[in-house]
Amino acid sequence: MNNSTMDQNRPHATVATIVERNQKYLLVREQRDGKIVYNQPAGHIENGESVVQAAIRETLEETGWNILPTRFAGLSTYHAPNGISYLRSTLIAEPLSQVADAPLDEGILEAVWLDYEEILMIEDQLRSPIVKKVIDDYRMGISYPLDILYEQSPIR
Repeated sequence: MNNSTMDQNRPHATVATIVERNQKYLLVREQRDGKIVYNQPAGHIENGESVVQAAIRETLEETGWNILPTRFAGLSTYHAPNGISYLRSTLIAEPLSQVADAPLDEGILEAVWLDYEEILMIEDQLRSPIVKKVIDDYRMGISYPLDILYEQSPIR
């Protein structure tokens, strides 16, 4: 088995953030696989990047919002219909400031703030069942301190 085939068979390490403000949640409306879907700000963790750094970067790139991660919401595995498996770390974050006219990642149509009832109304448009599951867990108070994440970097 060559390295390319092995990489295709490994889960993708991703991160997402739950950001709440005034009882509304920050989501992105995006175009994926020819459909319009809603997701938390999320994306791949890049090589050498911590989970927290990835959450901050992805949220800014997808929504134009600077955030402060405060808690760890959990780890999820999702086996997508496209055959890719995702290992998703979800963080809880506070919104700090919005960057005016920030360019959003390709495929992102807009960042939106939706309350829980609005999310329930678009449940069939969520990118995966994890989007609602982590919000439900958050609403039940399930979270962990960020220091549960241990990340080792080489000493330079």
